[in-house]
Amino acid sequence: MARICELTGKGRMVGHNVSHANNKTKRTFLPNLQNVTLLSDVLGESVKLRVSTHGLRSVEHVGGLDNWLNKTSEAQLSLKAQRLKRKVAKAIVAATAAVAA
Repeated sequence: MARICELTGKGRMVGHNVSHANNKTKRTFLPNLQNVTLLSDVLGESVKLRVSTHGLRSVEHVGGLDNWLNKTSEAQLSLKAQRLKRKVAKAIVAATAAVAA
């Protein structure tokens, strides 16, 4: 399983450990990924995603999963999140059509 956030695309970064003697050794910085269950208001169901804590705070700041998916480009999302975004968009269109009729 790749260590990449499904919502923000945040992945591992490469850097150096630097000793007191200024020796540099390669190391990786991994994102703080959490398995979370987010609720979709439009779909009325919960979705399990692997999200970084930064991504989770961003979702809460924007106002929920549905708003985050509408705001974010598909290039940044994982395949699972892209499918979820399309599903939410269809549900929004269906809901507005039902209200208009």
